[in-house]
Amino acid sequence: MTQSGSGAAGERTDPELMAAHVAGDPEAFGILFRRHRDRLWAVALHTTGDREDAADALQEAMVAAFRRAESYRGDAQVTTWLHRIVVNACLDRLRRNKVRSAQPLPDDLDEYAAGPAPSRQDPEEHVLDAERRTLVLRALDRLPGEQRAALVLVDMEGLPVEEAARVLGCPAGTVKSRCSRGRSRLAVLLVGSGLAGAGGGGTRQHPPPSHPGDPREPRDAATEGGVPR
Repeated sequence: MTQSGSGAAGERTDPELMAAHVAGDPEAFGILFRRHRDRLWAVALHTTGDREDAADALQEAMVAAFRRAESYRGDAQVTTWLHRIVVNACLDRLRRNKVRSAQPLPDDLDEYAAGPAPSRQDPEEHVLDAERRTLVLRALDRLPGEQRAALVLVDMEGLPVEEAARVLGCPAGTVKSRCSRGRSRLAVLLVGSGLAGAGGGGTRQHPPPSHPGDPREPRDAATEGGVPR
């Protein structure tokens, strides 16, 4: 797979910028960060659910990436490497804040999370879309960090499951499991909002949501404790 950042003629690719940074180029890392800043910020914001936490986590992640650039071996895309550092920083912050959550997503979560698309909507419909988006993001904020990170990468950022697995440092099956559990829990949280099952042919019946720490809540024993380093 071709590394990103090689569009304009003469523009350095991501791996070239990494190599230049390691070699002492004082501008290379800044160029790399600006190139991917918006997407990294979106991942941090949706994973933490809080702008201040997202900003702090992204800053911590970029400081870590700057200092650990020599550890990049080229066995994954630079963006995958950066995403992994950002997600780990976000999950570390969530654990430090003792943020725990409960689950579920409509099939069109990415549409709501991205906000209403430009259209010929009347003002009332525009307000309703904004309210739906708020409800979805609030529900997403109640998910356990590992499930939230998987859903952010797959459903909101559009990464293939295999790429999300490389970012999260776990098997693709684990990503699928986290997404499935997260969508199911979001469906429960959103059932009263009228969003659950939107566009999916009706609302499925689900058991009542468990409270954080409920012993009935299924856990992924193989990945308990967050993203492997």
